[in-house]
Amino acid sequence: MIAANNPQLTSWVEVPENSDFPIQNLPFGVFQTKQLTPRVGVAIGNKVLDLKSLLVLGYFENLPFEKEDFDTDSLNRLISKGKLATRELRGRLSKLLRSDVSDLQNKHHHVDQCLIDQSEIEMILPVQVGDYTDFYSSIEHATNVGIMFRGKENALMPNWKHIPVGYHGRSSSIVVSGTPLHRPKGQIKPNDDEPPIYGASRLLDFELEMGFFTYPGKPLGQRINMDEAEEHIFGVVLFNDWSARDIQKWEYVPLGPFLGKNFGSTVSAWVVTLDALEPYRVAGPVQDPPVLPYLEYEGAKNYDIKLQVAIKPQNQEETLISNSNLKYMYWNMCQQLAHHTVNGCNVRGGDLLASGTISGPTEDSYGSMLELSWRGTKPLAMNGGGERKFIADNDEVIMRGHCDNGEVRIGFGEVRGKILPSID
Repeated sequence: MIAANNPQLTSWVEVPENSDFPIQNLPFGVFQTKQLTPRVGVAIGNKVLDLKSLLVLGYFENLPFEKEDFDTDSLNRLISKGKLATRELRGRLSKLLRSDVSDLQNKHHHVDQCLIDQSEIEMILPVQVGDYTDFYSSIEHATNVGIMFRGKENALMPNWKHIPVGYHGRSSSIVVSGTPLHRPKGQIKPNDDEPPIYGASRLLDFELEMGFFTYPGKPLGQRINMDEAEEHIFGVVLFNDWSARDIQKWEYVPLGPFLGKNFGSTVSAWVVTLDALEPYRVAGPVQDPPVLPYLEYEGAKNYDIKLQVAIKPQNQEETLISNSNLKYMYWNMCQQLAHHTVNGCNVRGGDLLASGTISGPTEDSYGSMLELSWRGTKPLAMNGGGERKFIADNDEVIMRGHCDNGEVRIGFGEVRGKILPSID
């Protein structure tokens, strides 16, 4: 067992009941305040621990970090140190925060310097993403979309059960939770028998996903195999991969998504380490037909992460529209990374790989409006009145996620994004 995951641990920092951030979590993020420049922090309860201040005060002795690793606007320097270093850091933080350890808690002048209320901070994009890859790894989602566009007999493409299908996305438009996005414009073809037109997307959608950031990989030409994959995964975030369905439908043949996807993707601010998710491993779906040897694995590689999506129209209460779970994923994170590098592709520290839309087996567990409204034929009623087939201007989409194994509950916070009208 990783010591920091011990379910018996308690903290001297108050942690509200059902908080996403008990001592067993300790996710990493980057924050700033009106007085403080951007720096690396760790969430505990409703507080944030300032790692720059902790280092300056001498609490990271014998750890392979220096001030510049925390006095920065991204986690990239931290990630570059590798898994062993970040595991040791999380272990040190866990010890400092334990209720039975007095090293920090009794030094009140130090606590005042390094512990900040979350209400006083602004979170910024946690990682400078060099490259971003989006997969298509939920069999329920792929089947639903296939049925809509090709019929039940040809729902899955012939390659789908053999490879984790993915495409290279746009990293420059990845934004942190709370960042509004404008409705995208592009070519759409409302009528099949008429030429395309230029205009704002009419079928704007969210995609419920999770993503993971990588540690530095291997040199170009060398692959990461299944046994090594977890050593190259730093942590996991909630991910809303916005999608303009009508723009995408017209453009995606033969090369795949472009303008329909690259206008924005939203990540949660706190990165939950793969180590913290260790107690929530579960077996994934049976893969039939058997996968090729380079994708084979033993043990549980999926994670039981409960996911929710809500829509909040302007000046209305939110409406919960989906309850899903990462455990449904047909292709797991390790398989995604192993496949991504099997041709010798090199991944770098801070690269982002996303799951693709996460849908479950029931209608209330679908991970997109395309499925939930079934191409607009089943509108969703909003609690404050009205209905939605797709996302309207000034709607805010809110995604939440947490794990709970009956002993400890940890979470990811939220990923929020509001859609503003298109820019003329």
